[in-house]
Amino acid sequence: MSLKIRLARGGAKKRPFYSIVVSDSRSPRDGNFIEKIGTYNPMLPRDHAERITLKEERARHWLSVGAQPTDRVALFLGRANIIELPKVRETPKKSAPKAKAQERAKLAAAAAGSEG
Repeated sequence: MSLKIRLARGGAKKRPFYSIVVSDSRSPRDGNFIEKIGTYNPMLPRDHAERITLKEERARHWLSVGAQPTDRVALFLGRANIIELPKVRETPKKSAPKAKAQERAKLAAAAAGSEG
């Protein structure tokens, strides 16, 4: 059985509240889970003490038996010094205009510069 430590969504519409759970990777996001090891409330300010709560001992236990955290949960565990903080991915560059559009923009800028 492949175990995941992931977020299970709860709360009302437009008011998310997440449980940090250990579950089988094949089960649905909000379906059956093995154990609840914490909570995450994104509605609270970043510096609030109850934004993320974790049972560190249980998290370490599940990691030791092979449970894999999702990206977001790995970030939480890294900030709590339970695992090494994961590397932050670079954000993708926005696509630049195609060659003809760049050429037209250069010509327009040159024309505006020579007029002024």
